[in-house]
Amino acid sequence: MKIKSIKAYHVVQPFADGPYRMSKGRVADCFDAVIVAITSDSGVTGWGEMAPLGNFYSAAFPAGTRAGVPEIAPHLIGHDPRGLAGICRLMDTVFKGHPYIKAALDMACWDLAARAADAPLVTMLGGRESETAELYRVVTHGTIDQMAALAKRIVAEGYHRLQVKVGGNVREDIERVTAVASAVPKDTVIFCDANAGWTPYQARQFADATRGIDYTFEQPCTTIEENMSVRRMLDKPMVLDESVTSLGEMLEIHRRGAADGLTLKISRLGGVTQTRLIRDVAVDLGFMITVEDTGGAEIDTAAMAHLSLSTPEERRLHAIAFHEWVTVRTATNKPPVTGSRLGIPDGPGLGIDVDPSLLGKPFFEIGSR
Repeated sequence: MKIKSIKAYHVVQPFADGPYRMSKGRVADCFDAVIVAITSDSGVTGWGEMAPLGNFYSAAFPAGTRAGVPEIAPHLIGHDPRGLAGICRLMDTVFKGHPYIKAALDMACWDLAARAADAPLVTMLGGRESETAELYRVVTHGTIDQMAALAKRIVAEGYHRLQVKVGGNVREDIERVTAVASAVPKDTVIFCDANAGWTPYQARQFADATRGIDYTFEQPCTTIEENMSVRRMLDKPMVLDESVTSLGEMLEIHRRGAADGLTLKISRLGGVTQTRLIRDVAVDLGFMITVEDTGGAEIDTAAMAHLSLSTPEERRLHAIAFHEWVTVRTATNKPPVTGSRLGIPDGPGLGIDVDPSLLGKPFFEIGSR
């Protein structure tokens, strides 16, 4: 089997609930996605998706993806898409760094390989560990009253896990989290996510003032060393997200004892191949794991679901359903959400039936038709 053609589409995906707000005035109105279709000489097509959250969240940006995919794609023509490790090495050889640009191409190869084998992707990723994964919802940054009201609404909709955005003015964030915790049932699981927005000094201020609230602290500071300095005085679990950029960084986090859990972002790591590798090693090392991404719709959410449900249930934290965030559709089906739990679409590969007519005209294509 050989790669015969590659197409890439640019799809803007507006948020259904309005702007997504984080600390320090960071705000996004949409996911700005690149969707890739890779077709083999046997006629099988695999799909991949990558969408940064604005230009501020990760070391990735939409225009960079659109510029980079046409640079890499010609080198993949004629190669076996099922040789997944070799595809990754080839992309790293012809295009140094910028793993986010390679993520959709890598994902499409996994989807194609699984479809060719007539197997769901979860089987190729180690096997299905459970039928569904528990979802969390985000309480975005806002006023105290806005955040408390949003938290109450989310819980009323049947969700039990909240990620509360902090990382702004410390005193105000203490009030915000206190209000949110008071507004929801005691058994609600709360993560306080600063998105690396604080200095260690600020993070310690927040942690000390909120000792009476039950929550997990997520990525308070930028570097592993800074987060470690907070962890030394912390009496709560800590999860790192932005610090997990490679296998080497994950091993350094383990060596330092800097976290109890990790959030793995598919695009930040360069695709399904590296995410699976880091996930498997991290599980063996004893970390709790969340697998998600920086954004996307049905394709990317399906990849997150397959990776999540092939993670041992006792090591899985939770999942997120990005396709429910956006107003546009890219497929005729979607990853199933029942109550507050996410499942996997039926069918081989990702299980997603992408409708090219929903994507518009490709901005790049190469190979024979």
